Amino acid sequence: MRVTRPMLTVAGAAAVLALAGCGAGGDGAAKAPPTATGSLESLAAEVKCRPDIQTDADTIRQAICAGSGGKFVLATFSTDRGQREWIDEAKDYGGFYLVGRKWVAVGDDGVVHALRGTLGGEVEIGADHHAHTG
Repeated sequence: MRVTRPMLTVAGAAAVLALAGCGAGGDGAAKAPPTATGSLESLAAEVKCRPDIQTDADTIRQAICAGSGGKFVLATFSTDRGQREWIDEAKDYGGFYLVGRKWVAVGDDGVVHALRGTLGGEVEIGADHHAHTG
């Protein structure tokens, strides 16, 4: 198949729309603030939560937080790769994940979307196990 200028234009427009967040979920992307950065404690302070540290290691720090919107897990990572590996493995268990640069918040749908209003980030959804029956 020969690639023509009109085909390249269509492909380029599709890429721009995808990157701009148009389509499903595009409205939510426009309402989110810039993605927060910082330590576990500074992120927790932004959402007015006192973190109960569960894991304090070189590669991951993880805490349970309870805010006005509900309970969630907040984790920070030393590397982007470590974060992505953790998320990819955790998503097998379902759930809702708010993902920022080297941090993730995990909670139910309402909590994650409420946190997004303060922390920014992108929402990722884990595997849906409702269809599995015994």
